[in-house]
Amino acid sequence: MDNFRLDGCRAVVTGGGRGIGAGLAKGLADAGADLVLVARSQSQLEKTRDEILRTGRDVGIVAADLSRKEEIDGMFDELVSHHGPVDILVNNAGTTRRAPAHELDLEDWQAVIDVNLTAAFAMCRAFARHRIAAGEGGRIVNVGSLMSSTTRRDNAPYASSKGGILLLTKALAVDWAEYRILVNAIGPGFIKTPLTEPLSKDPDFDRWVKERCPLGRWGSPGDLAGAVIFLASPAANFVTGQILYVDGGWLARF
Repeated sequence: MDNFRLDGCRAVVTGGGRGIGAGLAKGLADAGADLVLVARSQSQLEKTRDEILRTGRDVGIVAADLSRKEEIDGMFDELVSHHGPVDILVNNAGTTRRAPAHELDLEDWQAVIDVNLTAAFAMCRAFARHRIAAGEGGRIVNVGSLMSSTTRRDNAPYASSKGGILLLTKALAVDWAEYRILVNAIGPGFIKTPLTEPLSKDPDFDRWVKERCPLGRWGSPGDLAGAVIFLASPAANFVTGQILYVDGGWLARF
């Protein structure tokens, strides 16, 4: 099982202050990785950092708004300078705006694309530049969605951004294979987090999720950790350009 260990590695997790990002960070720490968590909320970052520090891993935090995409290169340079080389990047930060497509403001469209797709690309590019300059490989795991392959009503910007993540993952895997930078993604199903709490507490929506999912339940952030650990570990040395759906069988059901 040593091939699944991440001892001696440092991972950056965006959106790492709570929810899915915090769950992924804790899983990576359990596998032996040190962490740098990036998110907007300083208080959320500090809470998650304190929880992970109890495992004995080193954890740094960076409060940053990734919608300010022009600042990402400088932020990443400073992060590496302060915390040391980064071996693994997990792009989890995301946002959404819901409305019927014909009523959607272009500002809302752009806000989702900026964070979910453009900022993810900018983080990947900054990471790759450091790994290429160092002459070392690396691992990128992008967080897609069920909506990387399908959609539901009133989600045009989110679905477009997550569909973009799927093709971005494939494109970067091809571009950076020669540098031994492996690029993959996970596609979470319906995951119970503080962000989705209003949906999980809606009886009709909760029933729809459970009836539609073959495993009959919502996922948890911890359900996603194993997939990310695998893709970040030596066990996945010949895996790149893939998306691994962690959805309880959702996409398998007709």
